[in-house]
Amino acid sequence: MHAHAHDHHDHSHDHRHGEGREGRDFGPAFAVGAVLNTGFVVVELAFGMAAQATALLADAVHNAGDVLALLLAWAASVLARRVPSLRRTYGWGRGSILAALANAVVLLIGVGAIALAAAQRLLHPLPVGSATMAWVAAAGIAVNGATAWLFARGHGDLNIRAAFLHMTADAAVSAGVVVAALLITATGAVWIDPAVSLVIAAVIVAGTWGVLRDSVNLALDGVPAGIAPTEVEAFLRALPGVVEVHDLHIWGLSTTETALTAHLVHDGGPPSETVILEATRGLGARFAIGHATLQLETQALACTCRLRPADVI
Repeated sequence: MHAHAHDHHDHSHDHRHGEGREGRDFGPAFAVGAVLNTGFVVVELAFGMAAQATALLADAVHNAGDVLALLLAWAASVLARRVPSLRRTYGWGRGSILAALANAVVLLIGVGAIALAAAQRLLHPLPVGSATMAWVAAAGIAVNGATAWLFARGHGDLNIRAAFLHMTADAAVSAGVVVAALLITATGAVWIDPAVSLVIAAVIVAGTWGVLRDSVNLALDGVPAGIAPTEVEAFLRALPGVVEVHDLHIWGLSTTETALTAHLVHDGGPPSETVILEATRGLGARFAIGHATLQLETQALACTCRLRPADVI
């Protein structure tokens, strides 16, 4: 049986690294962003169909996906602020990971729709209302730029960063539509419209890929980006009296909070309370790991620990 040599657990939480349950409330930003973008999607769809502008319609589809992304991110942000319960002992923070993952998937599906429509229009070009394209897209720059600004201070949270990147990409895409409209007006080359749509698709993929990668990693209990497991292990090994570290696990509780568990083999030197205190403080300050559960073992007990081999979970 695997026994505890010492049963000391740290319950302090360090939220300086992100927007956790006690961090900044982005609720008003989500509300304003969702309303602004919903109204703009309706306007963009109407004018896009009237002008037969594929780039404008592609941007509208993208913006519609971003409205859904904002709503999902908002719901996850609200849930993440709820306190833990008997059944949800870690709270609802993991919802922010699922929201970031869902947002990335929705965006990539939207990319497929945009690319398909653009390819069809390249084969069968139609005249477009370039002046309408330009004015509506210019409005999009203002709407998306303002929404992105609302989330500019939340880069420590993958969920908020996803919302910021979506809005920033939208502003850039709208700028591309304006350029396309001006080029069509100057040259009369209607193929520019679907060509810009394909560029828009590429921009979306480039901006979304990192969020998709990080959210999949967190959903699979991977070590959060920015934390080097070897450095964490080296720090724990360097603690006074610690001669070995095993059963080390690091994972994300949410898009802002990180947890760690580990067994520390102790030679009986400094008091265990000193080791635990120094460990938890250092993990929080150096690695932004605010939830650490550490088990101290004597060398004799470590020899019987079934979790000692690195390949055992």
